[in-house]
Amino acid sequence: MNEAPKSGLREIKDFLLWLRVERGRAESTVSAYERDLQNYVLWLEEKGKKLATVEQSSIIKYLRELQSDGKAPSTVARAMVSVRSFHRFLAVENIRSDDPTKNVELPRVPRGLPKPISEKEVSELLFAVDGDGAIARRDRAMLEILYGTGARISEVIALSISDLDLSEKLLKVLGKGNKERIVPLGRCAETALMKWLCSEGRGSFEPERWASRDDSEALFLNRRGRRLTRQGGWGIVKKYGSKVGFGARLSPHTLRHSCATHMLEHGADIRTVQELLGHASISTTQVYTQVSRDQLIEVYRSAHPRALL
Repeated sequence: MNEAPKSGLREIKDFLLWLRVERGRAESTVSAYERDLQNYVLWLEEKGKKLATVEQSSIIKYLRELQSDGKAPSTVARAMVSVRSFHRFLAVENIRSDDPTKNVELPRVPRGLPKPISEKEVSELLFAVDGDGAIARRDRAMLEILYGTGARISEVIALSISDLDLSEKLLKVLGKGNKERIVPLGRCAETALMKWLCSEGRGSFEPERWASRDDSEALFLNRRGRRLTRQGGWGIVKKYGSKVGFGARLSPHTLRHSCATHMLEHGADIRTVQELLGHASISTTQVYTQVSRDQLIEVYRSAHPRALL
């Protein structure tokens, strides 16, 4: 599926515009939909099918081909979600009178439990940021925010200085669907940010002339005085993860998992953690309660009077 599709491009373009404007989806999400749908309409062309008349049987055949290609269940599921959302859009906009995906069952994706690092390992990671130069100050502040607030890496690199309220120790985060939430800053994150925001930190990266207003407002900069990219943020996490021997175990999302898990282990209410992480549904947050199962068993055996009789 390397050729560009010849038909369906206008419909895809309208759908993607709807995702951006009406649904407020992130550009990375829109790009994923675009790739999935271009592959889908190209497959329709190859099979002699038309977007306006394709039937449920062909949709199921497409699903089976994706599965037989050896793609990961999550990849297949995402592709089919794109196809289903697209056809729903076509039906709502009266481009088609029906939705052929309506009764197509989406493949189930095995839900793996997040694997957090321990509190001791978090300390080791942060201790690995040595020195007091501008890069160390920036990296330490970013790691402290990732773990301290449970924010996503995309949310952290999108932060502007105006989103930070050090007097109240609060941070305004723009999450999925452009939903804002206010998260508290812990003492360690606050201290790290103050060191980064001084002249020896962020000031060292400020250019004589800003390339854009977005760069001038960015909380985290690269050495060229531009807003740090998502790839750059990932690189910071991987750099120190490799330094302490975590390897592939560590990613920005690992720190998010660890924040949630450690808070629950210390008695935080699950709805508070849901609000902190910006989860739309509490069922998403509940997966972290399963991570603490081992601790639950340990506490039960040590605390219940008849557990070990």
